[in-house]
Amino acid sequence: MKIELLRFAAAAGAITAVAALLATRGNAASVGKPTIVAVTKDPVASTEMLKARYRRATSIPFPASDPYTAEKVTLGKKLFFDTRLSAANLLSCASCHSPAYGWGDGQPKVVGHGMRLLGRRSPSIVNAAFGQIFMWDGRASSLEEQALGPITADKEMNLPIDQLIEKLKRIPGYMPAFRAAFPKEGLAPESIAKAISTYERTVVSGPAPFDAWIEGDEKAISEAAKRGFALFNDKAACSNCHSGWNFTDDSFHDTGLPDEDMGRSKFVPGVLKMEHAFKTPGLREIVRRGPYMHDGSLPTLEAVLDHYDNGGIKRPSRSDQIGPLGLSKPEKDDLVAFMTTMTSDMAPTPVPLLPR
Repeated sequence: MKIELLRFAAAAGAITAVAALLATRGNAASVGKPTIVAVTKDPVASTEMLKARYRRATSIPFPASDPYTAEKVTLGKKLFFDTRLSAANLLSCASCHSPAYGWGDGQPKVVGHGMRLLGRRSPSIVNAAFGQIFMWDGRASSLEEQALGPITADKEMNLPIDQLIEKLKRIPGYMPAFRAAFPKEGLAPESIAKAISTYERTVVSGPAPFDAWIEGDEKAISEAAKRGFALFNDKAACSNCHSGWNFTDDSFHDTGLPDEDMGRSKFVPGVLKMEHAFKTPGLREIVRRGPYMHDGSLPTLEAVLDHYDNGGIKRPSRSDQIGPLGLSKPEKDDLVAFMTTMTSDMAPTPVPLLPR
């Protein structure tokens, strides 16, 4: 199911958006292949060919097993912002995925139950509707599977599923909402997951200056950003992994960070290139989403570019896409200028009144 739209209802808490069709991608557990950029003798024609690979479409995909309904979005938003979905009544989904921080939390590492500092940072849920696999290590194959994971994890929200169900049953205001959204299932683990996932799929980045440039407005972005776009697709090789309109291949790469975390290899043991490998994040709204990388170790986009320019730690598992680049300071400045063009004019997300 795909919802055609130009503006998702503000009441659903979505970002003003024109969303794209789900692009075809390779196996998310595999090692990505280098992107081959077609080059012509005409630089204008070559740029237009590149632009076409980043053009937005007009729909948000929803799975047939969890189709969009307004009732599910309304319920899902309430659940997403409700701290009562945690054992201590202190954490909600929005605690780690806040609209104020590009739908992350602005922290280097997740702070979980009992103020425990965890090993990775919160990934943004912007454009999660277009993902094929979820979490930094890909352990969730769907948003529905992902939605309950943090709630029930003892290190995160620490609320076992049976206790979650009983807790929600004791809140009278939730019962009519579950009956409206799920007339057959009512309140159940599956309906909780579906409601939250449906709401999360409405969190889509809005049209940005980059999109206006793609559609022909040459004044929408600076000359520095245009040079950055060329570098992104050529010398800097960013597009090898950050591809398509959402700037991700939905795959996993060891980017050479000095981190003992084994990442994806826990779930695909024996695959060398999956050691220390983490999912490629999309770059939409990236300016709002620092600090960066799966461990939050790089505070700025400039630091990220310095890391990739140096090539990181050379080890057998390091992605074939990673290696020293030889970028100059002006080239790095142009790349940052380009990445700022991916920031949309996001509408405020009102916090819902919660059931009592």
